[in-house]
Amino acid sequence: MVEGLGPLAQAGTVEQAIAFGNVVFIAVPYGALPQVGQDYGASLKGKIVIDACNATAARDGAVTEEVQKNGIGVTSQKYLPGTRLVRAFNSLNFKIFAKEANRPDPKLAIPIAGDDAEALEVAEGLVRDAGFDPVVVGKLADASRFQMGAPGFGQNVTAAELRQTLSLKP
Repeated sequence: MVEGLGPLAQAGTVEQAIAFGNVVFIAVPYGALPQVGQDYGASLKGKIVIDACNATAARDGAVTEEVQKNGIGVTSQKYLPGTRLVRAFNSLNFKIFAKEANRPDPKLAIPIAGDDAEALEVAEGLVRDAGFDPVVVGKLADASRFQMGAPGFGQNVTAAELRQTLSLKP
């Protein structure tokens, strides 16, 4: 795959990828997040981390109950302490993202949430660069509004429509 992408890509270890990037995108089964935090927490400290993980009971077990109780943003921050965490790219299936990227206006809305203002700005830019329209829902605690089962999850809509669904200011 790297050969096919040419000079724009390189292969490496997880440690090398974390050291290389200013922003780390993480999309693993949610049940693996505690172990990711244990194994790579020191390397991830201070990094902007875009968390696209979702918790499902059938796959992820008991951590799903924690997500339901505390919210996914707060739970992710617990397992990735010291990161500048932003929740994004978790509200729809990756196939929809692939199909809808860079569609003509109005773009597909991507809800995002985070506690770090600069990390949110960076995430907004990355969402735009990927061909979507970012909608800041609020702090990490507000990410529960677009976690699985919440009103903002599964919304293949424009930013205006998502803001209306979540009762956000235009």
